[in-house]
Amino acid sequence: MPSFDDILGQERAVGVLRRALGSGRLHHAWIFHGPAGVGKRTTAEAFAALLLDPTAAPNLAGELQVDPGSAAQRLLSAGSHPDLHVVNKELAEFSRDDGTRRGKQRSIPIEVVREFLIEPATRSAGDGAAGARARRVFIVDEAHLMQGPSANAALKILEEPPAGVVFILITDDESALLPTIRSRCQRVAFTPLDGAAMRAWMQASGLQLDPAQEAWLLEFADGSPGRVATALETGLYEWAGVVEPMLAQFERGRSPEALGQTISSLVDAWAKAEVEKKDNASKDIANKAGADHMFNLLANWARRRLRAAAERGADTGPAAAAVDAIDDAQRRLETNVNMTLVFDGLAARLGS
Repeated sequence: MPSFDDILGQERAVGVLRRALGSGRLHHAWIFHGPAGVGKRTTAEAFAALLLDPTAAPNLAGELQVDPGSAAQRLLSAGSHPDLHVVNKELAEFSRDDGTRRGKQRSIPIEVVREFLIEPATRSAGDGAAGARARRVFIVDEAHLMQGPSANAALKILEEPPAGVVFILITDDESALLPTIRSRCQRVAFTPLDGAAMRAWMQASGLQLDPAQEAWLLEFADGSPGRVATALETGLYEWAGVVEPMLAQFERGRSPEALGQTISSLVDAWAKAEVEKKDNASKDIANKAGADHMFNLLANWARRRLRAAAERGADTGPAAAAVDAIDDAQRRLETNVNMTLVFDGLAARLGS
């Protein structure tokens, strides 16, 4: 289980939480907001580890710490602590409701909020560990995906919280949360890591990278360790080696041949490999995930081009048009337009 000492580049956020723990007046609901992949979930887990462990005690600096060998920490590290609940849209697969189980979830449905948040939060059985700072902790991942009825259901329990229950809402789109939800939570801002913190994270993660790969990943990550992890898992650096030389032809006034076909083939091959890893995996869902990774790669190229043009005092119009074209293509794919058609259309727009 992570500790606050493991959190890199988020000193201000960690400081807010340390002060709250030290004050003895702990708020029942929190929003951790900021870009994706910068440590919000890791910090939430470290916060929960302190809240749920009755043996947590101040160190010589007065900061609350835990014994990694305590019973609570062993349960937390094993992912089996009965009082830590992580709520996300993937729990729809385990809902009692047949329609929820069958649906392709792009949001957190109300059944998930009811079954995995409200019911266990209000359950009277079990009072948590004696001496712990919280009886139960709920981490709601991608909390902005609670919309309509599910958001209203969550709001009700935030308005009337059970004693000793702490809610941590994680989001990279705070504006999508209901204003009434935001008003009932303590907000903690998370920011992109600077270059030094990113390099420290890479070193702590034991990554073995050549200089060119490290430089590309640092630029692509834009201060997000999570983006580095995704890029490595997906093979985006290898994709970049194929796609970016083709994209560079646009900057020389030429249109590369078969760009749409190339990026479609890369995504298709990745999606097929992902489907083979899991039973009952959906090729359509894998295609969508792979396409999202490709759009991230293309958007990174377009932003670099836009930034370089601005720094030179050159015309930023073509680069801005490329950013818009990529955004439009991603929206088209979300409306179930054929992936190959989307990428072919994008290639044509980039070359126009």
